[in-house]
Amino acid sequence: MQKTLKSPVTLRGTGLHSGKPANLRLVPAGVGHGIVFHRVDVTDRDQVIPANYLAVNDTQLCTRVSNNEGVEVSTIEHLMAALAGTGVNNAVIEIDGPEVPIMDGSAISFVREILAVGLADQDAPVRAIRVLRDVTVTFDDVIVTLSPADNLEIDFSIDFSDRAIGEQHKKLNMANGTFVRELSDCRTFVRRNDVEMLQANGLALGGSLDNAIVVDQDKVLNPEGFRRADECVRHKMLDALGDLYLAGAPILGRYVGNRAGHRATNELLRALFATDGAWEWVTCSPEQDHDLPGTDIKSSDFPTL
Repeated sequence: MQKTLKSPVTLRGTGLHSGKPANLRLVPAGVGHGIVFHRVDVTDRDQVIPANYLAVNDTQLCTRVSNNEGVEVSTIEHLMAALAGTGVNNAVIEIDGPEVPIMDGSAISFVREILAVGLADQDAPVRAIRVLRDVTVTFDDVIVTLSPADNLEIDFSIDFSDRAIGEQHKKLNMANGTFVRELSDCRTFVRRNDVEMLQANGLALGGSLDNAIVVDQDKVLNPEGFRRADECVRHKMLDALGDLYLAGAPILGRYVGNRAGHRATNELLRALFATDGAWEWVTCSPEQDHDLPGTDIKSSDFPTL
């Protein structure tokens, strides 16, 4: 069945790129409402922004959505991954500024608060998007594909010259608490050489070793090091799940990304929905619930940090 939060959740933090304080509140919503953002600080224009792939207007280092009157919210991917990975179908995200707080650079803070209040079953089944045909997007050295599968699978490869990262590959079936258990605590990362360039261009102004992994060739500058040996590719999978949830419903299909990022996933969704016969709506029965990422989450799935 569709699910929403049992009660509101409040989180406070700092915007990764803006460096400004950011406060958000996750509020329960009714059947079929989906996920939407409300900019509570905006009073002179439409404050509602859909969490939808067609609303994405920037994919440089994060995912940003905007409505028709230019009201925006950026860095939404970790929160969207948390909502997808815990099975929240309907919610209002009230936020008092243009950027979702980065928290510790992963999705664990969002997941922790969502699971703490719990989810409420609603009186309607989940509708999912089933991929029927292969759809591929390529540009530069990026290749990303969606292909048919019985549930959501994510298969991701990265290749960085920094030896601390190097080549990494991971493939996961996202059903039955996998996101919470395997990906939710994996943080965003940046190369030290890029930090000054980003900040000179008005980005990463709120970044620190408290909310991002910083690597310098073969070194990890964070005192605690990686949480997992392959934390970087796992974070890319986290991002992909969040960006895929902008489809407006769970996806049943296999996502394969090679050096992919926010732009690639958004272009892939646009290509999927623009391709005749590439997808269909399906109504999930109780027998199929185990195929969705947010079902059957156990307390033992939650990572210990």
